[in-house]
Amino acid sequence: MDRTRLDPLLSPLRRAWEAVQPPPRLVDWTLFAIVVFETVSGLYSFTVADHSGWWLFWAHRIAGLTFAVFLAFKLARVRDRLTDPDRWLRSMALSVLTAIAAIGALATGIVWVGGSDVRISYWTLLSIHVAFGLLLVPLLIAHLTSRFRLPRPQDLDRRRTTLQYSALFVGGAVAYRGQEFANRLLGTPGEDRRFTGSQVRKGEGNDAFPLTSWVADDPDPIDRDSWTLDVRGAVDSELTLEYSDVDSDAEIEALLDCTSGWYTVQDWRGIRVGDLLEEVGPASGAEYVRFVSVTGYRWSLPIEEARDALLATHVGGERLSHGHGAPIRLVAPGRRGFQWVKWVVRVDVRKRSDPAQWLVTLISGFD
Repeated sequence: MDRTRLDPLLSPLRRAWEAVQPPPRLVDWTLFAIVVFETVSGLYSFTVADHSGWWLFWAHRIAGLTFAVFLAFKLARVRDRLTDPDRWLRSMALSVLTAIAAIGALATGIVWVGGSDVRISYWTLLSIHVAFGLLLVPLLIAHLTSRFRLPRPQDLDRRRTTLQYSALFVGGAVAYRGQEFANRLLGTPGEDRRFTGSQVRKGEGNDAFPLTSWVADDPDPIDRDSWTLDVRGAVDSELTLEYSDVDSDAEIEALLDCTSGWYTVQDWRGIRVGDLLEEVGPASGAEYVRFVSVTGYRWSLPIEEARDALLATHVGGERLSHGHGAPIRLVAPGRRGFQWVKWVVRVDVRKRSDPAQWLVTLISGFD
């Protein structure tokens, strides 16, 4: 089609684009602010399993869609430099890597929310999205330091800036709601997701849901005949149980929501942590219960929450397989999957919390 014929069609779009586009320096710093928000909210969302935290996931997705518009502003502004080799500087390689990480994080996030369940090896798109997002943070900081320019006073027209940003973030919210409506209308896999974005895994027993390991947490199979569970710490009397001593009569139905992007509802059977606590007698001032894996991996629950948790030996009527944490694993309703400690060998009753557990989740399993 003749360009002169396209101009009347493109002119309104061009004017709308220019109307909502903030000054270049504001675009750069807004991209940085959104990346920081997305990183913090994304990492914190790993700890949220209760539906009361739905707003955090909404904010994360809306900010991500708004990020797409600001990224388009940025790429449109620098496209001539990117496509003209004669204008490339040494710092251009860093700019290109930053752009690739930004587009990768954005694309995988949008496709995942749209309902796709594409896998690369054992990685879900959600895991790849997280990897791109974490890579983007240092790249963007390095990019900003190489081109550090604070916004100027003339960039900060309060009324115009407020209207522009309101329009952009409202547009992001409308786009997100439109995506949800499209999922329901088209019946995509995104329709049966939890508010966390996790996709359902149906069935019963060990084969109903994937085997996952947090970072390097993957020990050799444990011999049930030689396995023992030690309950110790701030208690009146310590206790050691062999596998044959574990009372497996307690049952609960609990939802396991894994941070790699899936969830499942299963019947779990084992021994109530509350029953163990009654047997050992927590000492005065005991406030936390820590569950420790054979790998050193550990997680703590407030003692009242721990009473309702289960140390499971069976799932869906089947004895736990090694990959799912045999001989015994923690079932902590209302917690994300990485907090359901596998291969538990010790229960510590404590008077203080254990902030070092965050570090241990990253290094346990490494020799």
